[in-house]
Amino acid sequence: MSLVRLNIKGISYSQTQSGAYALVLSEVNGNRTLPIVIGAFEAQSIAIALEKEIKPPRPLTHDLFKTFADRFNIIIKQVIIHKLVDGVFYSSLICERDKIEEIIDTRTSDAIALATRFNAPIFTYENILDKAGIYLKMKDELSAGEEDDLGIEQLIEEPEPTKKSTFSKDTLKQLNEKLDKAVQNEDYELAAKIRDEINKRTS
Repeated sequence: MSLVRLNIKGISYSQTQSGAYALVLSEVNGNRTLPIVIGAFEAQSIAIALEKEIKPPRPLTHDLFKTFADRFNIIIKQVIIHKLVDGVFYSSLICERDKIEEIIDTRTSDAIALATRFNAPIFTYENILDKAGIYLKMKDELSAGEEDDLGIEQLIEEPEPTKKSTFSKDTLKQLNEKLDKAVQNEDYELAAKIRDEINKRTS
């Protein structure tokens, strides 16, 4: 079975499970996406690793694992999502130490949180994409009045930027102060929203 490389397309609230998130992976050389429902902690950890501007005052669990691995010269070479059973994805970390390769079973959400920290590529098998992948049309390919029949709207909500900003009355200085406070309080969801508002104003 051939491996297909994936990129992280985005994270959004899950509409199918309360309190969960949808991690959406997209194939590098194609137009299929692979939505995976993950927990809030893992979603937060992945988002923080992707957003280099936000530095938690204390290491998260995945940051601790990265520090531990670096100290003992353990490298994560790649992540493989290798199995799908009853809607649950199973993954493996391909690790190397002293030129000896090991395969470690892991939850997919943890594997991807670590892959973002090690800059490790993410792969899945073609048959998993055939079974669980979703073909997405670009917006300009949808004709007027045509509904997107792919079901992706059942997995993720509309992106946050479509909603009215709650920071419209704050100055940039106030926003930066709120950002620092949110990071200190480890409220990374709020920090990400404030950061997005700052980026919109300064872009």
